[in-house]
Amino acid sequence: MQIKTFKARAVGMASVLMPLLFVAGCSSICVDPDPRVCPTGSANTSLTPVVEERSARPLAAPVQAAPAPATPPVDPSDAVQTAPVQLFDGPAADAGAGAARAGAAPLAADAGPVGNGVRIALLLPMNSPSLGGAAEAVRAGFMASFQRDGSGVQVELVPTGDAPDETLAAYARAAASHDLVVGPLARPAVSALASGGAVAKPTIALNHPEQRGVLPRGMLVAGLSIEDEAAQVAEWAARERPQGRVLILTGSAAWALRAAGAFEARWSALGRTSQRFDLPSSGGRVELSSIDTLKTRIGIDPPDLVFAALDVAELRQVVAQTGQVCAVIACYGGSSVNPGRAPGTGVAELNGLRLVDVPWLVRRDAGAVMVYPRPDDNAQPLYMSRLYALGIDAFRVAREVALRPGTPLAIDGVTGQLSTGGDAAFPRLQRREAEAIYQNGDFLPAPLPAEPVTSLPVNPPGR
Repeated sequence: MQIKTFKARAVGMASVLMPLLFVAGCSSICVDPDPRVCPTGSANTSLTPVVEERSARPLAAPVQAAPAPATPPVDPSDAVQTAPVQLFDGPAADAGAGAARAGAAPLAADAGPVGNGVRIALLLPMNSPSLGGAAEAVRAGFMASFQRDGSGVQVELVPTGDAPDETLAAYARAAASHDLVVGPLARPAVSALASGGAVAKPTIALNHPEQRGVLPRGMLVAGLSIEDEAAQVAEWAARERPQGRVLILTGSAAWALRAAGAFEARWSALGRTSQRFDLPSSGGRVELSSIDTLKTRIGIDPPDLVFAALDVAELRQVVAQTGQVCAVIACYGGSSVNPGRAPGTGVAELNGLRLVDVPWLVRRDAGAVMVYPRPDDNAQPLYMSRLYALGIDAFRVAREVALRPGTPLAIDGVTGQLSTGGDAAFPRLQRREAEAIYQNGDFLPAPLPAEPVTSLPVNPPGR
């Protein structure tokens, strides 16, 4: 197992994200080929640490960073608890990204509040053929954040393969020699760590364990979540349409069923009823017969709104065939329906679509977003941009935990507003993403709520 120690330097940006091929049908936060996220496998690694200087490589097409704005406080009560998410809907494309890469250097320790330097281990499956590209995206974002705010912090990249046993062994060695560990990334490894009683130091996991429940003491989970998004969308829709009837359009993929279930559960908890309509698909195409049936149904009894647990290609097919969904009937969705940002060349039929996604993609002009270098988003799929953003916020969370252990966390992040809540002994990281309205290839901020969703009337009359 190689541990690459980054030496102190204040020059350069995080290295360029390797060219990554688009995984067909993968337009949600992160989707995977199977419940494990990554296939098991072996990697030829050494147990001897190798120390080397980093190479200074700039990010592709960096954006000039603006001065850091004051970070506004986050209201922990206005957040949604995170839940499991998986990474891919197909095999990762960039097989060459599996090799460990030299990253950005830690800044020299100074007389700041972290004293002589907090030692952070960044545990990523850089040697994995299937997850190497995802690991590189997270690493690049992490180091971009580190180079901006890393005074008094030392970072070491701990590259692993994708086998849980190998990752746990690397975690044990990293925890023994560092103050805090960021990782693992793959769900099987996170699950094994969470259930095995092996958390030895404060740990920021980058994904969620497969089984819900109380996390071990010392572990926070920073991973993105389709379920969280769906629950947040339900709250948003309930605020805007307190007496609306919803029809949940559900695709065939496992992540789509999870999203539909999370929306339905939150909608029900708010005292509302919903109906589902399944839209089977194959090879990225929705069955025309099911769309015809949907068209007939909404023609007879149109709902007030739809929640689309679909990817953007599936939603566009539904919109084109029905003529009413999104045009007459209000559409809500999570990041899976994000058509991307292309001002002047937008997807006109999706104008007015309401979606929840990370600020990195739908709030580019936000102060907390603009201060970080941005790779060329056109060179990679949206889910890789989300993983880059995850890396940025993972460093910020790790730094806050190191600087102020035991203190409630509040960060205006590039993946959303982050805060800690729950039992003081077992805090959980909560994230509230940005709510946006798609219009002419760009995203408009959604109007701020006039009142919290919990104050909405329950079981509206006549529904």
